[in-house]
Amino acid sequence: MTSSISDWIWSERFWLPENVTWADLERPPTGAEYPRIRHILYALPLAVVVFLLRLLFERLVAKPCAHILQIQVGVPRQAQPNAVLEKVFQSKTCPDTRQLEGLSKQLDWDERKIQRWFRVRRNQDRPNMQKKFCESMWRFTFYLGIFIYGIRHLWVSPWMWDTRQCWYNYPFQPLSPGQFNHYAAELSFYWSLMFSQFIDIKRKDFIMMLVHHLATIFLITFSYANNMLRVGTLVMCVHDASDIFLEAAKLANYAKYQRLCDGLFVVFSISFFCTRLVIYPFWVVYSVLVESWEIVGPYQAWWLLNGLLLVLQALHIIWFYLIARIAIKAIFKGKVSLFRMFSTRPSLPEFQNSVSHLEAKLTGYCSVEKAE
Repeated sequence: MTSSISDWIWSERFWLPENVTWADLERPPTGAEYPRIRHILYALPLAVVVFLLRLLFERLVAKPCAHILQIQVGVPRQAQPNAVLEKVFQSKTCPDTRQLEGLSKQLDWDERKIQRWFRVRRNQDRPNMQKKFCESMWRFTFYLGIFIYGIRHLWVSPWMWDTRQCWYNYPFQPLSPGQFNHYAAELSFYWSLMFSQFIDIKRKDFIMMLVHHLATIFLITFSYANNMLRVGTLVMCVHDASDIFLEAAKLANYAKYQRLCDGLFVVFSISFFCTRLVIYPFWVVYSVLVESWEIVGPYQAWWLLNGLLLVLQALHIIWFYLIARIAIKAIFKGKVSLFRMFSTRPSLPEFQNSVSHLEAKLTGYCSVEKAE
């Protein structure tokens, strides 16, 4: 029974091009090695190491930086103890009109007072500014480091400049140490993020981020098992590039450097457009969809991969619409043009919280969001 299930999961007809078997991939040339699914298991203990590194980084690096920038922990206002409202809050943090009316009669409280209690109670559970700063600094450091590492290895790779090289002799393409390290770092990072969600302060986008991390892990694992490492590293670098500026903008926002935050938000918007709406579809997706068809030919896993990449592109368009809407609204409310944004200190009330707004609405994009 177990054997038949394993044969179905690892069906050669699904995973591999025509006339290629798993046995063929078990015999790499002398001195070379192909990706093996057991390599993915290394990411689990590495995720624990990454999580411990994060704790050390936040304690020894990020917190001192927060103190230097005078970002305080802050003590949130405590909601008045009330067993009835607390019970409702545990099931629904924002009661509807009908519930408000019922609670008002039950407690003999004004509805506005009840709404105010729920607002204070919600704020009570939100992570403080210093914790947000430390988390963003960790992510910024990782994205910057992994992008530099990835682009350093891709720069000397022929498929960086000619994407058709991603498919020549596929799937018999040897695994390089740089590719393995890149994949292991990205996969362990996202495993650590998924695990840490359950012990970090629970946020309102918990489910969204959980789904995102699972999708990212699946896509990274999928491309590794299918030996699509060359195009996979391209996709991860494309997604990491704009994430650097998003995290940098959030850091500036938490530190209350508003002009820097506004500028970084604009840079993030431009980099997002260039990487996700230009380079990704016309360079990476084109290669997977068109060039691989011409060189390798379609097979079942090929259809699945292209479907996922096209869905991701649709999400990129939606996310960029949200980004552009925030930016345009901020510009018009602040009565300032983009050309004057860096020379004049405009009144941009929307930009003050734009990055935080994106964090709740756009988390999950990537980075792939990186996974591919």
